[in-house]
Amino acid sequence: MKLKKLVGLSSALAVSVMPLVAQEANSVELRKQLEELLRIQRQQAEQIESLKKQIEILKGQPNIPGAKVATPEPKLADLEERVAELDAELRRTRGKRFTASIGMVGDFVGSYTSAGRDKTGAARPGGTDIRLRTAEVSFEAEVDKFARGNAVLAATDDGNGTANVAVEELALVLTAPNDFTLRAGRFFGDFGQLSSRHEAELPFVHRPLALKRFIGGESKTDGLELHYDFPFERHVTLAVGAGNQFGEFQNAPGAFRGLNELNYWAHLATELPLRADWTLTLGVSGLLGDRGDSRNGVLVQPDASTLTEKRRRVAGLDWLLRWAPEKQQRRFEFGGEWLYSSGNFLFDPDGSLDPKRAAPGPTGDEVHGGLHARGFYTYGAFSFDHRWTTGLLFDWVETLANVPWEEQRWSPYLTYRPSDAQLWRLQYSRTQRGAASRLVDEHAVYLQWTFTLGRHSHLGHSH
Repeated sequence: MKLKKLVGLSSALAVSVMPLVAQEANSVELRKQLEELLRIQRQQAEQIESLKKQIEILKGQPNIPGAKVATPEPKLADLEERVAELDAELRRTRGKRFTASIGMVGDFVGSYTSAGRDKTGAARPGGTDIRLRTAEVSFEAEVDKFARGNAVLAATDDGNGTANVAVEELALVLTAPNDFTLRAGRFFGDFGQLSSRHEAELPFVHRPLALKRFIGGESKTDGLELHYDFPFERHVTLAVGAGNQFGEFQNAPGAFRGLNELNYWAHLATELPLRADWTLTLGVSGLLGDRGDSRNGVLVQPDASTLTEKRRRVAGLDWLLRWAPEKQQRRFEFGGEWLYSSGNFLFDPDGSLDPKRAAPGPTGDEVHGGLHARGFYTYGAFSFDHRWTTGLLFDWVETLANVPWEEQRWSPYLTYRPSDAQLWRLQYSRTQRGAASRLVDEHAVYLQWTFTLGRHSHLGHSH
């Protein structure tokens, strides 16, 4: 029995060791392949350097009429062609070793709100709410010597427990002479201070009210954006772009869309050194957008009339004051943005265009008119060290409505970063709305948890 047990134990041990041996063999083989790849790259680099020296010698020979020049073989053209071939081969072997950087972000938000969404007009239910706000997977790599590219796939909770996956970004950044760069594809346009940031990257839990109301959340677009760094002593940049949308909703193209019906935007910014450890960044932005029928759809007012946006114009002024001593971990920043929106709307007094009606349609009483609204947000944040930050956000906005009302929110928050790859944030928000809105005020507490796997980036962002 003892012999049988010993044989059985030996067999089990052999079986359990086999995967380890195989794994070790694979590791040894991978190391050999990597060492061979590095050896080939070193040889190619040495050959390129030797051939380049020969080319320099050939180019440096004096051109004396009638003199016989001893030209070593191969000839100059052949050498240059060989160098180009080796450069291409070296890039291919490097491509086998270096792939696109990949990262992932998970962003969870738990909350408790004092009133239900039927009374507050919120998109999420009141009371207790826990959700995966967004999950993002990003890819970034060098396309060639002229461009870098990135792609971001995002899954966003639709409010019913389902996360719909969409292409959030897919763009190239191309370098050009004279300090120009060009972004092309799907990206977040450069407007103001926070429009081009995802919600997981904001300094607080929620996007400010004015940005949601006037921009439509994140400044996503499909189009082109040109950046220029002015050759001034102080850092001055200009971004101008054009795209089929700007914000959450696309413009309704109708049967035909002209160039004048695209969205056009610009952002001019500069950084000013004030005194020791203090800097001030200032920026101005502008947005022109026609055919905005579908940006908000038909807006049903408290008196049952409707508004349909046809055109929007948005201007903004942003600022960021920073104190960042070099030899200290403490930091302070005071930032914000002021926005002014001027929209053209179709006003329907009897509400016949309300899509919830049995047979919505015009009745002849509709009129066009302009509506104007303002909004701003400002926040201050102090970092005790690289882990703890406390701050206060205040944001205020007027509605684009025929019955105007205001909404304001106070939000103190505390952020803790156990590491560079993880964030916990506790925030309280007190939201007050005007009586004309027929919505109640609310108190809410939020707990945000965000983590990053790998290297997560958004190529070309201004922040």
